[in-house]
Amino acid sequence: MPSTAFLIPGDLGLPTGGYAYDRRTLALLSSHGVAARHVALPGSFPSPSAADLAETVRIVDGLPSGMALLIDGLALGAMPAELVRRLGRPVIALCHHPLALEAGLTPERQQELKASETAALALSSAVIVTSPATRALLIRDFGVPAGRITVAMPGTDPAPRAHGTGKPMKFLAVGSIVPRKGYDVLLRALDRLPDRDWHLTIAGADDRSPATASALRALVASHQLEARVTITGAISDGKLHQLYSSADVFVMPSLFEGYGMVLAEAMARGLPIVCTTGGAASETAPDDAAIKVAPGDDVALAEALSRVMESERLRQSMAKASWVAGLSLPRWEDTARIIAGVIRKVAP
Repeated sequence: MPSTAFLIPGDLGLPTGGYAYDRRTLALLSSHGVAARHVALPGSFPSPSAADLAETVRIVDGLPSGMALLIDGLALGAMPAELVRRLGRPVIALCHHPLALEAGLTPERQQELKASETAALALSSAVIVTSPATRALLIRDFGVPAGRITVAMPGTDPAPRAHGTGKPMKFLAVGSIVPRKGYDVLLRALDRLPDRDWHLTIAGADDRSPATASALRALVASHQLEARVTITGAISDGKLHQLYSSADVFVMPSLFEGYGMVLAEAMARGLPIVCTTGGAASETAPDDAAIKVAPGDDVALAEALSRVMESERLRQSMAKASWVAGLSLPRWEDTARIIAGVIRKVAP
């Protein structure tokens, strides 16, 4: 049985889409003929210290000789090229989305990450991405040969249909509170609808970017929206399922997504969607299930939210299309099977 070490920075249990993808993949690879070992890297990636880079080399040196390395892009994209060469083993890159496209970076940091990720991808034997859009982006902007890239879309678990009431209109947004998620844009959009009966819940870890979470809560207070906006922080899977189940409309104001796992989760429950066209988001949700606006445009987002609030007929039509699309989404077994196939081709 071919084997691989799956190198992942930090705590594998973190409540983000990328870590959920890694967890589910690890759990299923053995059922597809690949022995996978989880190897934890320092949690400082994508901003590792020199000591953390040295520790990464030490960890890899302790692995069995010749073992292929599947490396999460949060770490690989920030590794210097000389370190990647020093690893001395076949490397498979798992790119959820390019690091340089994270919002809130300085231009200098964007350039650094673009250069390091380009070099690391060039040294990889194979590259796995989570969407066709990310594949196209890596070919166009990072010079990765098309034949080296495999798309392994995230799986989605079957779920019961949502049963919101529309009284008030319950908007749900899910994802860690970081600049890229665009929650400030969403709040400004909803603030344009003061006379409508709505409530927004934002469910996601609030410790990834404390400054962003603090600024978001301050924005809620400055617009006097405390009674209409709930920011939950990280919550259990059970509580998240309850929020999906009772929602009326799913909203994703993200500036960029490598896939948009939360959109798939919303479709699995038949929720109408309002989202942006940032990155792969525009192709993850079908047009008849979602109203899509340009990222960062709070005026257009407000208009889209107003449309779904005004028309129950529109919501029902979108919900039906969302449910149908959700039934055809890939499952995690499909994801693991594709990744296992890449590992078998690369592993010694």
